[in-house]
Amino acid sequence: MEDKDFINDLREGKQSAYGKLLDIFQQKVFSTCISFVPNKEDAEDIAQEVFVEVFNSINKFKGNSKLSTWIYRIATNKSLEFIRKKNAKKRFAFLQALFGNDIPIDKTKYFTEMNHPGIILENKEENETLFRAINQLPEAQKVVFTLSKVDGKSYQEISDITEKSLSSVESLMFRAKKNLQQLLENFYKNKY
Repeated sequence: MEDKDFINDLREGKQSAYGKLLDIFQQKVFSTCISFVPNKEDAEDIAQEVFVEVFNSINKFKGNSKLSTWIYRIATNKSLEFIRKKNAKKRFAFLQALFGNDIPIDKTKYFTEMNHPGIILENKEENETLFRAINQLPEAQKVVFTLSKVDGKSYQEISDITEKSLSSVESLMFRAKKNLQQLLENFYKNKY
């Protein structure tokens, strides 16, 4: 699949190559996006943005990594960009409410909406708690943990996607697990 002819066909804008690219990566990119943004509609929108970016930037692909790695990197970055914008909007709404601009604060926590197709109803509360905790991790830890535990990527794949060394990925994963353990421990202590 990673052959030079296929990449050249993409660069030349051949419809058949774009169709093949979508066939191969559409579900995989959506899975990565929904791992970060547990809302089906938003994940679909982000996935579309990923393919627009791939189509617009294919000439910038140098071939230093596999095409799939490059696409996952774009999917991860677009998902994080979405999260940053969502969090910035929440902060802005909070500040406006604080200073009396009559704009109501969105009381719902976006990252616990859990409009995630893979969530089983009985486990919904635990999954909401887990996603809330993951979302509180520092960004680098959140990326490594999500790609590994939610998206099922190997440490080597994560290393390629994030352009971090294998030891750095392992260290981030260790810290993410430690921080999650602390966050979840505090949650359950306060709940019961």
